[in-house]
Amino acid sequence: MSERDADDFASLPLSEALLAGLAALDYQRMTPVQEKSLPPILAGRDVIGQSKTGSGKTAAFGLGLLMRLDAAEFCIQSLILCPTRELANQVSNEIRRLASQVGNVKILTLCGGTPFRHQADSLAHGAHIIVGTPGRIEDHLRKKTLDLDHLAVLVLDEADRMLDMGFQDSLERIVKELPAERQTLLFSATYPAEIQSIATRVMQQPELVRVAATHDAETISQQFFTLPPDADRAAALRLLLTVFKPSSALVFCNTRRDTDEVTASLSGHGFAALALHGDMLQRDRDQTLVRFANGSARILVATDVAARGLDIDSLDAVFNYHIANDAEAHLHRIGRTGRAGSKGSAYSLVGSEDVRKLAIVEELLGQPVTPQPLPPPPQGQTKPPDAVMATILIDAGKKQKIRAGDILGALTGEGGIAGGDVGKIDIFDQRAFVAVRSDAARAALKKLREGKLKGRSHRARLLQGQSDARVGQRGR
Repeated sequence: MSERDADDFASLPLSEALLAGLAALDYQRMTPVQEKSLPPILAGRDVIGQSKTGSGKTAAFGLGLLMRLDAAEFCIQSLILCPTRELANQVSNEIRRLASQVGNVKILTLCGGTPFRHQADSLAHGAHIIVGTPGRIEDHLRKKTLDLDHLAVLVLDEADRMLDMGFQDSLERIVKELPAERQTLLFSATYPAEIQSIATRVMQQPELVRVAATHDAETISQQFFTLPPDADRAAALRLLLTVFKPSSALVFCNTRRDTDEVTASLSGHGFAALALHGDMLQRDRDQTLVRFANGSARILVATDVAARGLDIDSLDAVFNYHIANDAEAHLHRIGRTGRAGSKGSAYSLVGSEDVRKLAIVEELLGQPVTPQPLPPPPQGQTKPPDAVMATILIDAGKKQKIRAGDILGALTGEGGIAGGDVGKIDIFDQRAFVAVRSDAARAALKKLREGKLKGRSHRARLLQGQSDARVGQRGR
């Protein structure tokens, strides 16, 4: 086989069905982490994969567990543990896509924020693959609604974040319930001592696969700006957003308090911004992410943990309100932009309290970083651009048999809005969200309120500002 073909998926011992699924997804070449980890995974070995977010690790372990899966045996054969519900949903969707040509593969997602009873009912009907968060998986094991006696593959995805979020005890209790004879795959962006310790206890002679966590300067442009003494950091952030005008941006803060304060400052000055942090209810996290992904908000302000595992493919820029606390966190932040071959930008504010952390970034980059002065305010009109889209919330979802086509038809029927004014439609169990162009939002809301879905009237309202997200106790 030629050297050029070494990263071709066809060079691997994959089934025709999986190769057909990869072709349908236009996955032609393996990423570095896939090229290094798939051979030992397919050989049945335990593997520790260290790679950054967005490196293609989901396809790596997904292909491995799908190759081992026997669809004729209707029992749970694989368990994937993720730190957040967002990542679990993302992983479930990716594996469904990979298995599209395999047929009869049932995947269930078990996370907090969804009624336990509904999940238990689904489990009673059987499944092949379970994707979930440790707290909810542990709940099902404790209440005997989850049978893992036939498990063949355990995957710990973003294991470092699970430990950061306090899931170590849950992980160890779950592992005790699993068959000793199994394959264990652990993927982590970092490899601290805690990861080494847990790997020693739950894995058998694992093969360590490392992919350098670096970002090409031609793909991601980084700029650092000095914050003068006594300067208003929030005002400096607004200045950078005004000067560089990203169509979508992720602002990273080091604390939840900063997240709320920065979002309030941006919103108060006319920026379409939303906050995302760990004190939000799961349903409100979902709602925030839907609105950002569908273009109803241009700016998402988040902490590192809250932003981990977000399924955001197209992001113009990342802004660091403060420099991250360590070099690897900085890499993960800027790696949210410049994905899938696109170019991205990262802008960081550097105050006197950030000097020590900046030295860590310099060591990471292997070169000195010289922050530049803040740019001058632009002349003329500086009003922040409005969001292109607006989101309408409908109080009906999958449980009411609502489909995207039903919502689209209700909006574009006689006397309705143009089809081109309708954007992304997201449907959850009891709710649905539809993005419409901002200038058509009022007409769209009127059409939904006066019309019917599935022959019934349902409440609908336009979501506006952070006030539509509430803060409260998180579900497990």
